[in-house]
Amino acid sequence: MLIGYACTSTAEQKAGLEAQERDLRAAGCTKTFTEQVSSVAQRGALKACLEFLREGDVLVVTKPDRLARSTAELLTIEADLSRRNIGLMILSVGGEWLDTRNPTSKLTLTILAGVATWEREVMLERQREGIAKAKAEGKYRGRKSTVAVQPEQIRTMHAAGGRKPAHIAERLSVARSSVYRMLEGSEGTTATG
Repeated sequence: MLIGYACTSTAEQKAGLEAQERDLRAAGCTKTFTEQVSSVAQRGALKACLEFLREGDVLVVTKPDRLARSTAELLTIEADLSRRNIGLMILSVGGEWLDTRNPTSKLTLTILAGVATWEREVMLERQREGIAKAKAEGKYRGRKSTVAVQPEQIRTMHAAGGRKPAHIAERLSVARSSVYRMLEGSEGTTATG
């Protein structure tokens, strides 16, 4: 049985989800699991889909990034499916279908996953270089703080009893990085711990 999985990260990508569902039906999927979740949220439909699959089934996705968020996750899912005698078919890998029931496709998937990771790392490296250059030129200030509390409240908590930034962040339900930024912005105050 061909089982489809479609996913987008936001509700605004409804057309993208519909296109995936259309492509999965065209490929012959008799059942499809779909979800719209952020890129960091738990994916309940994927979990349900993986649990639903039985020996001899084939999991079908439109692209590798719809199934996994990293190379390691993609290869882990593929290895688990192989161990359970379940195929993985990806409909669009450079315009070609990839079916891991074929050893050449399995090799291709591994190579492409590695290339995707490399590409992402190179992009992040360039981004870090651009930020460093902008900071050196005084053109980069970072994003604005999302802290909903007054900076003075953070400074007072830090001064009173020498509370550590991690403790302050937990008490105020804010990101530790925001507490550090507020404390570093205080004259003569250094954030430790």
